[in-house]
Amino acid sequence: MLLTGASFLSKFLGMIYVVPFNALVGASGGTLFAYAYTPYSIFISLSTVGVPLAVSKFVSKYNAVGDYETGMRMFRAGLTLMLVTGTLAFLAMFISADWLAAGMITSDDPDSITVADVAFVIRMVSVALIIIPAMSIARGFFQGHNSMGPTAVSQVVEQIVRIVFLLGGSFIILKIFDGTILAAVGFSTFAAFLGALASSIILWLYWRKRKPFLEKQIHQQTYTHDVRKKDLFAELFRYAGPFVLVGLAIPLYQLVDQFTFERSMVASDRQDIWEFTYSVINFYGHKLVIIPITLATGLSMAILPEMTKSFTQQNQTQLKQQINHAFQIIMVLVIPAVVGLSMLSNEAYGTLFGEMDKLHISGPLLAWYAPVALLFALFSVSSSVLQGINQQRFAVISLSAGLLVKVLFNIQLIYLFGAKGAIFGTAIAAGIAVMLNLWRIRASIDFSYKQLIKRTILIGIFVTIMSGCIILLKYFVGFAVPYEDTRWGAAIMLIIGVIGGGAVYLWLAYKSTLLERVLGNRVRVLDKVFQR
Repeated sequence: MLLTGASFLSKFLGMIYVVPFNALVGASGGTLFAYAYTPYSIFISLSTVGVPLAVSKFVSKYNAVGDYETGMRMFRAGLTLMLVTGTLAFLAMFISADWLAAGMITSDDPDSITVADVAFVIRMVSVALIIIPAMSIARGFFQGHNSMGPTAVSQVVEQIVRIVFLLGGSFIILKIFDGTILAAVGFSTFAAFLGALASSIILWLYWRKRKPFLEKQIHQQTYTHDVRKKDLFAELFRYAGPFVLVGLAIPLYQLVDQFTFERSMVASDRQDIWEFTYSVINFYGHKLVIIPITLATGLSMAILPEMTKSFTQQNQTQLKQQINHAFQIIMVLVIPAVVGLSMLSNEAYGTLFGEMDKLHISGPLLAWYAPVALLFALFSVSSSVLQGINQQRFAVISLSAGLLVKVLFNIQLIYLFGAKGAIFGTAIAAGIAVMLNLWRIRASIDFSYKQLIKRTILIGIFVTIMSGCIILLKYFVGFAVPYEDTRWGAAIMLIIGVIGGGAVYLWLAYKSTLLERVLGNRVRVLDKVFQR
């Protein structure tokens, strides 16, 4: 619960800051920022290769048998390894910045984003790679000791410090020193290093406080597994492989867009809007779409450790019930969220980012992109289920298949449908990966989706009624509030739509006992609201 809360707060802060950031740097600044952050996310995943979560699993395993020294040896070896891989990742990203930028951008129009601009922001963000992998290892070590506080606190502090420097630096550069958007975005990407530095200090303080207790555990233990360093790393990477997959999926889809979007839009004579539409899809809009995924997957994946236990104990009945619950949590929370966001896309984008004159472009793009969030959530959970039932290698196949489809068809889709084509490419790719994962789960443990389908149909009925309510609200509010033309009007309509539609869905799901069956005791707070 602590980790889910910290992750949600971190993601929420990550969404909120883009509102003032958009007001400072606009669409071109957002696009430039995204061009740096996507390869950075991939380099982080490659430099850590899932080791932090694997260290957590490794330390937990040896602590369970009273061997604290082996876990400590693993931590120190992993820390050294991450410092090396982090430095190598920094050098690789810094040196290859020009090459990456040249592959992403074809235009040298000085009024547009250039290759030199992209290379500059890539180099600025790459510095953070030096310390982030080692910092992640420390989080994994604490989690292995069943201590979630250090990870949660450091995660939130990292985000707060990053956002303060990002917004403060951008404001000073643009408003006080009258600097360029390139300089502001460059400093904003460098803020990732400052955030990571603050997080590392928090983790060091926790380490200093707990070190005497950890040393006492080691001195009191009676037996240690004399595992060679070579075998330590072999076991670690056996755990680590699958963990890297889930986090890589979305950045890889976005990376394909970075190498294909601009050239496809220019080739189809849409060069005047490519910067704006790219920022809508892969930066500003993506921040909105990712919020329901974070909460739903956090609640859903809380079941996964128990799922692994059920599989190990060959308790098939309980295992299938837990998998059903994991998927149903996604459906009951994400489906109404993405449908609501699609229906209120103009109002949501207009409220947060303004630019009312361009809502005829940004609103529909967000409406198309919102449902893709359901596929992202299903991929995350289905990949984790595959790990729980020892089928993690198949997640590599499903991700690769989806990515291949994205690579093969993205240019054609963008050329045919404009910016929407990139969304269609991601939806098809993620959809294929999800279908393959679901098929593998069914084939591996003879899992039936009958109950999931029945409850999804019920959710669909409730969401249809919710949608009708939102349409009526928009119709009647439109007589008094100019929500299509003004930002304040869009904000009022958004609030009314979210409260009205959300209340209708919650009431239907609660009265039908759907929420109680899927979320269990988590819905007790609604007993007072609906007086049951």
